Amino acid sequence: MSPLDETSARRPRVFSGIQPSGTLHLGNYLGAVKNWVAMQETHECVYCAVDLHAITVRQVRAELRRNTIDLVNLFLASGVDPERSIVFVQSHVPAHSELMWILNTITYMGELRRMTQFKDKTAGAEGESIAVGLFDYPVLMAADILLYRADAVPVGEDQKQHVELTRDLAERFNNAFGKAFVVPEPIIKEGGARVMSLDDPAKKMSKSAGSESSYIAVMDAPDVVRRKIRRAVTDSGSEVRGGPDKPSLTNLLDIYAALSGDAIADIEARYSGKGYADFKSDLAEVIVDALAPIQARIRELEADKSYTLGVLKTGAERAEAIAQRTLAKVRERVGLVPRP
Repeated sequence: MSPLDETSARRPRVFSGIQPSGTLHLGNYLGAVKNWVAMQETHECVYCAVDLHAITVRQVRAELRRNTIDLVNLFLASGVDPERSIVFVQSHVPAHSELMWILNTITYMGELRRMTQFKDKTAGAEGESIAVGLFDYPVLMAADILLYRADAVPVGEDQKQHVELTRDLAERFNNAFGKAFVVPEPIIKEGGARVMSLDDPAKKMSKSAGSESSYIAVMDAPDVVRRKIRRAVTDSGSEVRGGPDKPSLTNLLDIYAALSGDAIADIEARYSGKGYADFKSDLAEVIVDALAPIQARIRELEADKSYTLGVLKTGAERAEAIAQRTLAKVRERVGLVPRP
């Protein structure tokens, strides 16, 4: 029996997705995918490349397709097991778009206007020129989660507001039409979940940053990693110790701890009496060693494209089976005529 068979007694289910919108970097891996791999031990997992979210910003067709496959390859190379988890592309399951429309009918304009990410992404833009998809982004995210009756959603702090809206919509629908949705809880991982820019610790590590020196790309060569870490900004002083007054060093310590498994206190003790240069040199090697097996597996997947496509085909079929059961219940609750 499939571990995600709806008829079986099941573990808590999680849903999570990442946009395929550019160069994959260490923040993607540490902020999401590494945690996804660990969650396979305790949860039923549904993981998605959310390409419909990506097109809320104009994409180049060939790049979007390539980025989507590259992202799925990162999932697989990092240890997401398609036998234990459902791995698929969002647009391969049309139920996402249909449920989004139904949820739109119970979502209020004021709720969407209050979304912090919407305000950040449209800062300075004229209202008449803002795309509806960007405004409606959180409703599609709600549909993603609710379709799979997810008990929990691993997200960064910046996405917590969207999960709160998802909970509100689930409860609003259940109260108005009858229970159809599980009300999900956010899972926000403490420590290392938010990887910051190497040249500005006030900003999240991002593929859209102006400088390549601000992030470590998953496929960066060892010498490139070493150069970027050597140039990473540090705080005043020379003591290898984190804290609110040392945001740059705290970020580097978080990366070291997340990849090595060592406690930050132990890392700080290891470099007591040593300077930043020794710490950064060793951190670079920790990153190089952690990325090496992922890079090797990605190259294997790139050489055998049929494997990833097969995973996506099977994943879409498994996701569709769950999604259609949820959607059928929603349609019945709303009063839509069943398809003959």
